[in-house]
Amino acid sequence: MNWTDERVELLKKLWSEGLSASQIAAELGGVTRNAVIGKVHRLGLSGRAKAAASPAPRPRKPRPATSAQVMRPMVQGNTALAPVVEAVVEPEPEVASDPVAKVIPMGERCTILDLTEFTCRWPVGDPGKGDFHYCGSRSKTGLPYCAYHARIAYQPVQDRNRRRLAR
Repeated sequence: MNWTDERVELLKKLWSEGLSASQIAAELGGVTRNAVIGKVHRLGLSGRAKAAASPAPRPRKPRPATSAQVMRPMVQGNTALAPVVEAVVEPEPEVASDPVAKVIPMGERCTILDLTEFTCRWPVGDPGKGDFHYCGSRSKTGLPYCAYHARIAYQPVQDRNRRRLAR
């Protein structure tokens, strides 16, 4: 397919009228949308007639209120014969704003050089100060923290979300 002068003029006219490349390709016949885009680019045609904007913006659909929704557990499949299991609620660890709320015996406190895979790595205090140390208690197997600090560090997502909504 050759771009004749007549076809180029028709392309320019249709492009200035605001037709899409697909519409122009259909109008010209024997040419693809990509060929039209390429020719427009080579000709340097950039200004297009824009479709008249509607005077009023399109109204948005109202969103349902998320705070009124009830949080339900995600369940897959048929649950008619599924056993009913009640959730066991563990008491929350008392976390004071003071990081030294749990008194750590002096013998268990350790520096970074004393840490092993079996000691709690919970930092206590300001790292820039001289009294900074790590908990040093016996850690839970496979975790970097003792039982107390693990309860603070690893909180279930549902509990965090529940506390966030309660605020």
